[in-house]
Amino acid sequence: MPFSSFQPTLEYAKNLDEQDILASFRQEFYLKEDSIYMDGNSLGLLSKRAERTLLEVVNDWKNLGIDGWSSGKHPWFTLSENLGKKLAPLIGASAEEVIVTGSTTVNLHQLLSTFYHPKGTRTKILADELNFPSDIYAIQSQLRTHGYDPETHLIRVKSRDGRFLYTEDIIELMTEDIAIMILPTVLYRSGQILDMKTLTKEAHKRGILVGFDACHSIGAIPHLFNKWDIDFAYWCNYKHLNGGPGAVGGLYVNHKHLGTSPGLAGWFSSNKEKQFDMEHTLTPADTASAYQIGTPHLLSLAPLIGSLEIFHEAGIEKIREKSVAMTDYLIKLVNHYLLPFSFTIGSPENANERGGHLSLEHKEAARICKSLKEYSIIPDFRSPNIIRLAPIALYTSYEEIWNVVQTLKEIMQKEHYKQYKNEREIIA
Repeated sequence: MPFSSFQPTLEYAKNLDEQDILASFRQEFYLKEDSIYMDGNSLGLLSKRAERTLLEVVNDWKNLGIDGWSSGKHPWFTLSENLGKKLAPLIGASAEEVIVTGSTTVNLHQLLSTFYHPKGTRTKILADELNFPSDIYAIQSQLRTHGYDPETHLIRVKSRDGRFLYTEDIIELMTEDIAIMILPTVLYRSGQILDMKTLTKEAHKRGILVGFDACHSIGAIPHLFNKWDIDFAYWCNYKHLNGGPGAVGGLYVNHKHLGTSPGLAGWFSSNKEKQFDMEHTLTPADTASAYQIGTPHLLSLAPLIGSLEIFHEAGIEKIREKSVAMTDYLIKLVNHYLLPFSFTIGSPENANERGGHLSLEHKEAARICKSLKEYSIIPDFRSPNIIRLAPIALYTSYEEIWNVVQTLKEIMQKEHYKQYKNEREIIA
């Protein structure tokens, strides 16, 4: 949506809402009256369809009992595979390369157990200092399991400014002792999108396997994992994909690696034709299904069925187009109304390098977030000084974005934030 005629007015915001081709999807979600939700990059809201499909799975359990594995509205035995097929277009993959299973950290453990095979001098793992802590914990754990000291074998790309990573800095650390590289698709603090295509190409030139954490990009931006030849990826489904708190995660394994035995094998790693033979020798599936471990968590899978219906109807390209338009609009409003109050935009200015959220930096960020909540606006704080605001294409309106900025202006003018301590709550 073009902004050549941008005006910092409420009328302009309402006009944008009238032109919004995705506006009808807003009614699909449970929106709290007199509240503005700007934290969909941490936990997406419940949709009516997700609620419906959750109840459908519960109803099958109620009426069918164990026969729900093979019968009913959504047969459980193949539900993870069926959802993987529906997720595949969002990441640019084929159905057999994707499975809905585990959680972000469990899936990273599975993928490292499967693909991290240190040999000779190629023993180290390359990550970055801005990555989400859970990934770092998992990598450190895997290194220890192999007998390596994470202090020497986990190499972290440094950020020049504490916000962004630079492609050339990452490539410089792709040395002959690196076995695997684990990076985020989108940095969780600043929202920067990494150049996945270039990084994968350069890593492969040097014999390095590439894995991406797509938690902050899945459902917000299109991906071309297969075309870019990424080796593997993993993510959660409760942020932009609105799968619900604790939703089952997902993973991708490039077709060239399918058939590699799972590092962490379990009953659901089995070829489905053989699974109930109950043999003590595993016959793994020849798809990404092999990288499942235990029985699917059906009640945490069920909401994703309905959520993905919405994504397929809306289309990820249109979702991305509106997401960019909304963050562009938010930036313009911040620059117009909030610069006198010492706010700094900590996300990339270039929309092609920016994911689905905007980071505002302020030395009083924790206190300002508490003020916003008192005004019934739900933001997200990240230490030490970041207010993350996520206008979600499926349910945020331009008028809400305008109101958020006006509220921030009022909070700063009245110094409303000063009644709070500038420290995070237990859950930030």
